Amino acid sequence: MTSFRVLGVGLALVWLVTAAVTGVELAGADETCNSPYIAKLIKGQEDYVYVWTLGVDGVGDGSDKLVTIDVNPKSKRYGTVVGAVSVGGRGEAHHMGLTDDRRFIWAGGLAEPKIYVFDIATDPAQPKLVRTIGDMAERTGYLGPHTYYALPGRMLVQALSNTKDKGGVTGIALYNNNGDFVTSYPMPTTNGGDGYGYDLAVNPRKNVLLTSSFTGYDNYMRPLGDVVKDPEAMKKFGNTMVAWDLKTMKPRKVFAVPGAPLEIRWSPKAGDNWAITAAALTSKLWLVKEDKGEWQAKEVGTIADPAKIPLPVDISITRDGKGLWVNTFMDGTTRYFDLSTPEAPKETYSKVTGKQVNMISQSWDGKRVYITSSLLANWDKGGADNEQFLRGFAWDGKELKQVFEVDFTKEKLGRAHHMKLGSKSLKSS
Repeated sequence: MTSFRVLGVGLALVWLVTAAVTGVELAGADETCNSPYIAKLIKGQEDYVYVWTLGVDGVGDGSDKLVTIDVNPKSKRYGTVVGAVSVGGRGEAHHMGLTDDRRFIWAGGLAEPKIYVFDIATDPAQPKLVRTIGDMAERTGYLGPHTYYALPGRMLVQALSNTKDKGGVTGIALYNNNGDFVTSYPMPTTNGGDGYGYDLAVNPRKNVLLTSSFTGYDNYMRPLGDVVKDPEAMKKFGNTMVAWDLKTMKPRKVFAVPGAPLEIRWSPKAGDNWAITAAALTSKLWLVKEDKGEWQAKEVGTIADPAKIPLPVDISITRDGKGLWVNTFMDGTTRYFDLSTPEAPKETYSKVTGKQVNMISQSWDGKRVYITSSLLANWDKGGADNEQFLRGFAWDGKELKQVFEVDFTKEKLGRAHHMKLGSKSLKSS
């Protein structure tokens, strides 16, 4: 793995302070939503989409795996599977993240505390599993690593649950790029905090880390129908976001954001200092913005008809901060919102892109959009509605046109979930 080594928490804070002072430019998985510390963005045509895939009993080897799809239209293998690396087990594969040098992908599952590290630099078309980190539960008591967010030489890992009661009270683990544990930070449970976690995202210029909240193992591993029918279970969803001091990693302020706020997207546009999120259970868009020196969270928009519980599950912001893609799982719809005025998002386009849709990623230029299907093994639909795919679309500013599809069931791969983009140009020894 990378030869970069760090010698304690203090050095990481020095890196963060330096980045904040010098003004690291916000980047963005899809290319507009990455950590701002990732050095190499793909601003031209991407060659690959890596798909972190849930194993399904009786489908292929039944294991979770990292699947590589060729997405360059000039390639003879365009729209086909060119590689798949199995981890040899099934642990509810969910999200993944790139290291700051973009040489490795860290990925994990929500059913276990393991973290898998894949080398994507030696041969971008054929990633290799090079390490399994298995000490998170022992070191922190946290379970279900979810978000992997690159810092200089480090990786912040936001968990969803804990090993004690498998509820939603959890925290953040910090590792260095070699996979060595550094420290941990519990989610706040005082001053309005509920202790829940989900996503995290950084604005170095403002020395702010934002976190959101979902639910714990005892909910996300149950069938969705059972959870919805259980009044006590429905009380166990996060209703907060937290603004942290990035340098000290101390919570600054807890915001009341009802309904499980999920993905956090800072505007990548230079000079913008606001972020947006979608609350899954209330179908609302929330804006987090500084006002007179104080960070505030405000409900600014509605997604579809909340009474029908469309379940917004992923969002992707354009590189100019003026547009937002939103996927709603239950109705299989992809929506585009005009964010020219972030305080008043306006839906300008919608299209049914699957019987169930989950993650959405876009290229840096916004001309290519990728969509996957799986939410959670026990929350996906059944029967004919249980489509499992990666679909590629072309976007001309007016219409999404499907240009290819990989059927993950037909290919005996599993349930397609999270995506990252790859390029031959990023090959390095």
